[in-house]
Amino acid sequence: MAPLRGNKNQLFLGLFIHSIKLGKLEYLHDTAVCVDKSGKIVAVEKQCDQMKAEETLYPKLGWQDSDVLVTTAGDGQFFFPGFIDTHIHASQYPNVGIFGKSTLLDWLNTYTFPMEASLSSLPKARRVYTRCVRQTLAHGTTTAAYYATIDVPSTNLLADLCLSMGQRAFVGRVCMDHMAPAYYRDESAAQSLAAARASIEHIRGIDGGFELVSPILTPRFAPACTREAMAGLGALHRETGLPVQTHIAENAGEVELVRTMFPESASYAAVYDDHGLLGAKTILAHAVYLSDGEMDLVSRRGAKVAHCPCSNSALTSGEAPVRRLLDRGIAVGLGTDVSGGYSPSVLEAARQAALVSNHLAMPPARPDDRARLAVDEVLHLATRGGADVVGLAGKVGGFDLGMEWDAQLVALSLVPDEPDEADMADRGNVDVFGWETWEDRVAKWVFNGDDRNVRKVWVKGRLVHERAGGDL
Repeated sequence: MAPLRGNKNQLFLGLFIHSIKLGKLEYLHDTAVCVDKSGKIVAVEKQCDQMKAEETLYPKLGWQDSDVLVTTAGDGQFFFPGFIDTHIHASQYPNVGIFGKSTLLDWLNTYTFPMEASLSSLPKARRVYTRCVRQTLAHGTTTAAYYATIDVPSTNLLADLCLSMGQRAFVGRVCMDHMAPAYYRDESAAQSLAAARASIEHIRGIDGGFELVSPILTPRFAPACTREAMAGLGALHRETGLPVQTHIAENAGEVELVRTMFPESASYAAVYDDHGLLGAKTILAHAVYLSDGEMDLVSRRGAKVAHCPCSNSALTSGEAPVRRLLDRGIAVGLGTDVSGGYSPSVLEAARQAALVSNHLAMPPARPDDRARLAVDEVLHLATRGGADVVGLAGKVGGFDLGMEWDAQLVALSLVPDEPDEADMADRGNVDVFGWETWEDRVAKWVFNGDDRNVRKVWVKGRLVHERAGGDL
């Protein structure tokens, strides 16, 4: 676990921006946020500087000046909730940006399964997972729902690294005993379930209360699992209460495949429901081709959706109708879906979510202006919406009193009144001239920002990333 500096209480000062509901960002200027040694927000005071905090807040909290670490957002900087990646394959990280000319099912066999299988080598797995966790933290991701591999030691290593590097994570040992290469497939449903239990027990051993790292049951997707495996995982879900993650209706060919493989089920969503895997703790990735009836079923069961616009475009899968999902009361978050998605950045997923939604509003095929997602809406999906999807609503995703301090300090480059023609310093892609409103600055960040704008990242109050160098 990344240590809290000196194990002190913390005072954060400056501008705080967070989503308070879908479509509504709140801007807290000149605000003080107090975070105790456990990483919980214990005070939020508007119009408060350090002196006022020391005079009024510290006595109420029983704090001493010497026991408080102060972090102040400077000009052009703001605190924003940590991003929540609701769907990412850590084991595929080396393949980001590699798609060839394939679509989903071909891509799995050509690129994905060989890479995942190779991570049974723990030195290679350590190299890949360490870089994946470090890169996601650098991009402001404080929580990630990870798919690992079928290999138990490799999966356990990912959990160990998330804990030691301080990232909040759900780590899933992938279950697949059907329709996969012989070299990368569970021997049987019984072996698949035994391996899932082994990984669960390992994570319980390193984080008994699942405070930072939790296991998550991970049937890869219906075609890769026998009925026995899915039924067994459904029983394990009922027994343990652990969350479930899987894929659904990502690709039109996949939907047809499921229809032929499971003729006894009324739909793709019904396959999971029939096996006890569709419930309030289920994360369904993609959901591009859900029928109206399936959306209603998902809504009734309280299952959630991880929207993955980058991979849906990169693999030519389709455009998920996010507005229709939201209208049915289905919680939606964002997933990078590395490596179907080409970037480990949730901010990139947010901008692509906005752009993909625009396509759904374009005539003549499906003109629906309500399909469009605005900047404040995609940022909601990236934070508070994502928290709902992974079962952490009310705990992370915002700056409410009682929430845990999962946050990032974002810095935007301020262009001087008289810029130096010879200045070749790397100040990132976001240039702020000073006349923009803060709403406009946030929009510029969403569409132009990257990891260079992420100065610091905290998880549960612990500093887990700090950008070295740079000129912002």
